[in-house]
Amino acid sequence: MGNLSTKSITWLSVLAASSIANGSNLPRANNLDTFVEKQRAISLQNVLNNIGPDGSRVPGAGAGVIVASPSTVNPDYFYTWTRDAALTMKVIVDEFLLGDKQLEPYIENFIHSQAVIQTVTNPSGTFLPNGVGIGEPKYNVDLTRYNGAWGRPQRDGPALRAIALITYSNWLISNGQHQKAKTVVWPVISNDLSYVGHYWNSTGFDLWEEVQGSSFFATQNQLRALVEGGVLATHLGVQCTGCDQAAQVACFLNKSYWNGQHFIANINSDDGRTGKDANTVLGSISVFDLNARCDDASIQPCNSRSLSNFKTFVDSFRNSTLYPINEGTPQAEGIALGRYTEDVYFDGNPWYLITAGAAEYLYDAVAQWTAQGLLAIDETSLAFFQDIYPAARAKTYGPKGKCSEFPRILKAVRDYADSFVEVVKKYTPTDGSLAEQFNKTAPFNPTSATDLTWSYAAFVSMSERRAGKYPPSWVPAEGPIVVPQQCTPGSTKGVYSPATAAGAPDVNVTCTSNVRFEVNATTYYGENILVVGNTTDLGSWDFSNAWPLDASSYTDQRPVWAATIALTAGQTISYAYVRQEDCGQSPIREPATANRTLVVPPCDPDADPDATLIVTDDAWQGPTGNTGGC
Repeated sequence: MGNLSTKSITWLSVLAASSIANGSNLPRANNLDTFVEKQRAISLQNVLNNIGPDGSRVPGAGAGVIVASPSTVNPDYFYTWTRDAALTMKVIVDEFLLGDKQLEPYIENFIHSQAVIQTVTNPSGTFLPNGVGIGEPKYNVDLTRYNGAWGRPQRDGPALRAIALITYSNWLISNGQHQKAKTVVWPVISNDLSYVGHYWNSTGFDLWEEVQGSSFFATQNQLRALVEGGVLATHLGVQCTGCDQAAQVACFLNKSYWNGQHFIANINSDDGRTGKDANTVLGSISVFDLNARCDDASIQPCNSRSLSNFKTFVDSFRNSTLYPINEGTPQAEGIALGRYTEDVYFDGNPWYLITAGAAEYLYDAVAQWTAQGLLAIDETSLAFFQDIYPAARAKTYGPKGKCSEFPRILKAVRDYADSFVEVVKKYTPTDGSLAEQFNKTAPFNPTSATDLTWSYAAFVSMSERRAGKYPPSWVPAEGPIVVPQQCTPGSTKGVYSPATAAGAPDVNVTCTSNVRFEVNATTYYGENILVVGNTTDLGSWDFSNAWPLDASSYTDQRPVWAATIALTAGQTISYAYVRQEDCGQSPIREPATANRTLVVPPCDPDADPDATLIVTDDAWQGPTGNTGGC
């Protein structure tokens, strides 16, 4: 693994304030450097304010639990998401490596909390025997399961958590704590890597928790996790189950998402979108390596296809009818950016973390070209460069010569990056608070979840890249990741064990058999269907512990709700379905006369633990629900 680089880039200029329309109620700093320095400190403190047990905004959160936002209504984000927490922890680990030693207790508490969370039985499944519960996206802040309907499973969280803890483990090794890395941290990482190698080729919900399919962002991070996980395992002298899948993940990443102009954010899905999505920009930021080649299989920021993708994504928000906030902004200047143009969540506004992320992406690319001492422009990336440096041509530029254009092109990209930071500055309130979004129409005020942890973390990482401070390298120094000529879909069965040395409970394997509950139940938008029964697996008739079903296969012709649940083998169960109403209305249970019985197949130690042995074919019995009109 590479050493932490503190190499600085001399900034040649700072772009003046951009010409976008501004909300007069949001005063701004007068100087971009001053703003970034001040906002970085504010942002890091606000990240810590959202971490239990002592975070000032998250009372009741467990030690090491990173809460998405203190917002509890409209929207309620007072939970911990595996993805958001892992991305935030990676920033904290990087800050620790850059010298902020007061952050180590937060890392240690996080390791403990994640060791516990890995073992929590949840609506995605159990931890043992096959690790499916690791794909659960969110939990309550006291480390208990979240039992509501949600887009699950999500495949990126385990990879991102592994990446954060691998980075810390490498520091432990280099600082004489090899045994701690091996006995305490590695067992947590190993479970996540097992999950990645086991399920990378299975669909899940995307970065925004809306689309079920294969996600570019998830695949990129799965590749990184498996590659550097394999390197760490070698250093520790342990086996990395699942890391052998890295080459096939690289093949899938490079040969499945590119459409000739940009990366399709989600494939193997039917979401009706263009595929132009911040997912594809944030992915390249999360796998950034200063020392990686631009043609590396991980698809770095300086990659030609990635640059073309960046332009296509950003340009999709230059439509002033869709985004009035960007009206009149020249092509060579940054704009406010949302998730994707079809977005309707909170009316599809710009996000602070995405706009800051665009700047970080560009700073990353400049750093890579600077480190390599050359910049290769080809026909794929040419349009990106000509927007901000019209004289650009498809050729390789180097720094030598009196009239070298190399520094001028890099300056143009840096200025472009700064112009995105100017947008963030323009719409950041005087107190430095960063919500999830800001309105795309006047008065352009913050909206959605307040004090979003990910927004703050994104600003911190962007500011470090702007200052020329980078995380450790992870791409193997011996050469680029090799992409096979032929992709071979598959997986490696994971090996899972509670990380007891890190504080996980010593849970045991219970012999289970998978039962798929399917019920036809016509519902209105906002209503959910759950299954409840007489066993602890099914909540012991307690509605609050009922198992939420998934409606991803729901159609007008067959309104099916379903879930595959690992039940204790050999038992006879009694079960019924429940309608979970919106607007605070009481749930509706099927009448007792509708109770069904089912004999779970007996224990078979030689059976495939992923196989579904029984599928029910039920129909809702009882009254239908009514929207509360809220």
